[in-house]
Amino acid sequence: MLSAYCKGIEMITIALLGLMVVLVFGNVVLRYLFNSGITETEELSRWMFVWVTFLGSVVALYRRGHLGTEFLVGRLGVRGRKACLAIGYGLMLLVCWLLFDGALEQTRLNWDVTAPSSGLSLGWFYSAGVAFSVSAAAILGTELVRLLTGRADEGDLIIIQESEDRA
Repeated sequence: MLSAYCKGIEMITIALLGLMVVLVFGNVVLRYLFNSGITETEELSRWMFVWVTFLGSVVALYRRGHLGTEFLVGRLGVRGRKACLAIGYGLMLLVCWLLFDGALEQTRLNWDVTAPSSGLSLGWFYSAGVAFSVSAAAILGTELVRLLTGRADEGDLIIIQESEDRA
């Protein structure tokens, strides 16, 4: 289920990135060839960049693609790795909650505020944090349950990539 969800997020991210490229390139062409431009494209592409960043982070979390180091955890035994991973998942879930709470509050506060050039609600901008925190919490919660119920094997105890070359 999470796999299909992340695949959907990946498709949305690809579509947003493609649209962002078209908007920015089109605006550059308009500015340099016709001495005009569409002011809304700058704002919309900035919003799309924020959404692509947050949604891409969800996919990277699911694929365990975030960079990190296992300098300390790699030296521990299986029980130590499990304990560190459980603590790490707990802390990440706490951060997801804090991000959710703050992003939801910003979304509510800014729902009636319109963006300067597009006139869209600024709530859509801040809701990217809500979407990320809910999605990340679902992934982290699922992985924490797998760990605590003993369904995680030894290869699942390291959740980062040491190098971009391995990603």
